[in-house]
Amino acid sequence: MSRAVVYETFGGPEVLELREVPEPHAGPGEVRVRVTAAGLNPMDWSIAAQPELAAQFGISLPSGFGYDFAGVVDEVGAGATGFAVGDRVHGGAQGRAVADFVVVGTPTEVTEPLWHTPEGISDEVAATLPVAGLTAAAALAAIDLRSGDTVLVGGAAGGVGVFAVQLAKLAGADVIGTASQGTFAFLRRFGAEPVTYGPGLADRVRALAPEGVTAATDLFGTETAETALALGVPPERISTIAAGPHPPGGARATGGFDASPDAMARIADALLAGTVTVPIAATFPIEQTRDAVALQAARHVHGKVVLTLRPDPH
Repeated sequence: MSRAVVYETFGGPEVLELREVPEPHAGPGEVRVRVTAAGLNPMDWSIAAQPELAAQFGISLPSGFGYDFAGVVDEVGAGATGFAVGDRVHGGAQGRAVADFVVVGTPTEVTEPLWHTPEGISDEVAATLPVAGLTAAAALAAIDLRSGDTVLVGGAAGGVGVFAVQLAKLAGADVIGTASQGTFAFLRRFGAEPVTYGPGLADRVRALAPEGVTAATDLFGTETAETALALGVPPERISTIAAGPHPPGGARATGGFDASPDAMARIADALLAGTVTVPIAATFPIEQTRDAVALQAARHVHGKVVLTLRPDPH
């Protein structure tokens, strides 16, 4: 037997249970990963709480939990390619990541990717990259962000936001990030000029950027996209990740699945070079998954929340 976090009804953190489940094994063309860390994303607990959203991701009850994971390959099925026992890896497994073992196919798919983890990047950091890192990269690629841009980033202190801010700075852009007052010092560490979200945002942005904003990405809802339109930013230079398939004013909807094939390698290189860092706000053992989800769902955490897994002593 092995352990996995599962839920049998939709709801808040209270529906998540750590259970003993049959140990999965790699079949033909598959590899099994012993998971050592799983990064949490708002998508995870939103899916667990909202049946309609779960259906969009093909998830039905009962379900496992989480998407981002990192660990070590410990089984390789017949015909599986690209990975060997002992390889450190990170990737995505929809509704299965928070478990002792994850089985994924090879060659890996866009929806459930698997990458080798470079030496110098910890499993805890690697487990934060698939959703947040790729979503940030896609959000900036969708607006063709380039050196000299002044970009407005909505939700800049969130899990995706901290990647977007750093990748935008790396591209040579000036960054204005919407956030709550309590996160201003945190955002300035990454080179962003923070601005309070809410009514009057457009006026506050004009004061910070009198020469104008040239691009924007909204990582939370629609406020930043609507503000950018009001400031005269062309819709093709505005991206959204959480506004549904039809963002305001013809802005571009995108997500991690749209990231370029080399995006993860570029993020890994930046991490190794020290030009991008991942702020991990808190780590919890798998036994405290409910507490970890409750912390993140409160939206007051600065950075990523990661679950750690150690082999079951039994």
